[in-house]
Amino acid sequence: MDDSTIRAISIIAMVSGVLCVIFYLLHDVIGAMNYPGYDVMRQAVSDLTATDAPSFAIASGISSVYGIFACLCCVLLCLMFMDKRKSICTGIILFTAMQFVSAIGYSLFPLSSSGYDGSIQSFIHVYVITIAVVLLSITSLIVIAVGGFKDGRKVLGTVSIIALLCMMFGAMGSSMLPEDVFGIVERFSTYSAVIFTGFLGIYGYIKTTKQCPVSS
Repeated sequence: MDDSTIRAISIIAMVSGVLCVIFYLLHDVIGAMNYPGYDVMRQAVSDLTATDAPSFAIASGISSVYGIFACLCCVLLCLMFMDKRKSICTGIILFTAMQFVSAIGYSLFPLSSSGYDGSIQSFIHVYVITIAVVLLSITSLIVIAVGGFKDGRKVLGTVSIIALLCMMFGAMGSSMLPEDVFGIVERFSTYSAVIFTGFLGIYGYIKTTKQCPVSS
């Protein structure tokens, strides 16, 4: 790809990354506004898109837009980093796979009821899709962090580690800490992946701009 194509891809990736963060936040905030009695301290983000939730229609719609931008950003990042160090490229591919599993899986199998009601649909949501998303997220962040430090990309490596720690805190804290703070702790996991996607979009654009400066 020539420099102009790479720059165009990096711009779209950056915009998509920023928009995915915005739409995820909107799905959380607007969804909660349309869910009478929703307790952000105690309830998970997934409760907003449960099929019996009053916020289902609007929260699911906004979440779908978030998923489109997140997947688009990551696919473009794969194109941008395909010629870079193998570990970084592999990590981004795994992170992209996580985004597709999340976007498609959660759309097909939302919680059938707020919390966990034991239905097959909720079982797949919690014990199949969520576990796959968490494993892919953790693996990809580790690979990106290792590749980042090896390649001298300390900012990328450091932010990857921070995102990983937040994700692990959310995953472990959700089961270990009191239910009164479950909603807040659980958001450490979800938002870490979302914000990291936005970071990757901006990071890719900055690096591309430095490598492919605009000709005067």
